[in-house]
Order: sequence, then structure tokens, then C-alpha cells
Amino acid sequence: MSNERAVLAGGCFWGMQDLIRRQEGVVATRVGYSGGDVPNATYRNHGTHAEAIEITFDPSRTSFRRMLEFFFQIHDPSTPNRQGNDRGSGYRSAIFYVDDDQRRVAEDTIADVDASGLWPGKVVTEVAPVGPFWEAEPEHQDYLERRPDGYTCHFVRPNWTLPVRVEA
Repeated sequence: MSNERAVLAGGCFWGMQDLIRRQEGVVATRVGYSGGDVPNATYRNHGTHAEAIEITFDPSRTSFRRMLEFFFQIHDPSTPNRQGNDRGSGYRSAIFYVDDDQRRVAEDTIADVDASGLWPGKVVTEVAPVGPFWEAEPEHQDYLERRPDGYTCHFVRPNWTLPVRVEA
């Protein structure tokens, strides 16, 4: 079975990458810009793109659902265009799905997060087809690995864990 791809946006990409890269089954990550209007997006000129992370994962070791459950645990999906002190559409919460299966899993997971009542409000995460992913500049890749005391607004929230779903 070959690796799969996920593209997620949940605020500043440094913190997202730092936490997601450590998850079981994650093969590779890179940060960049997605979901917007500027070709060849850069840090200084990314238009309406969100800061995003592209994840390559091994589906025999993890699933897209597990990726999303962790994604919802490390950022606040109930704040429109904001994470921590970061504000603006570049910091919005978004799931850029690569196929209909990912879209269904995304919608299902959001419904479960909303139904759980564990988060501070309803999910405002955008669910949209993946478009171009513009890789960020080298200084943004692996940022918190190189600068462990660097800025992040991402952390694991132990109380934001979805109950295990019993499949019929």
C-alpha cells in the first residue's frame, strides 16, 4: 500500500508541523500555503492562502481520521480566522481533502467534534478540495526543531479527545 497525503491548516504552520511530525505513521511533513488565490505564494505574499501543512502518512500505520482527531486536539477549530495571537484568514482552520473519501471523513469527524460538546464552540473549519500547495521558504521548514524556544500557539489539549467510536 502506498503512502497517502493530507493537507491541513490550523493556524501558524510551525506548531502544527512540530506536533504532527511526531505522530505514529507520519512519514514526512512540509509547511506551505494552500486554499488561496496567489500563485507561487510566499510568506510575504500569500494572499488568501492559509498557512498549511502537507502530511505524508502510511495508511497501514495510521488513518486520515486519526490525523484529523489529533489536528482537532492541537488547535481551536471554533475560532474563525484565529489561533492564539495570530489573526487573519491566513490562520484559519481548514481541511483540504484530496478525494471524496477524505471529504466524508472530514465531515464525519467535524460532526463528531460538534456532537461531543468538548470543544468551546462549534467547528468553523473549512472543508474544501485541495488545490495547489506552495511550499514555504526553507527557514520555515522544521522551524521549531531548529528553534525549540520559538513561537507556537499549538499544544495537545488532553480534554479535547473524541470518544472512541464503536462501529456497528
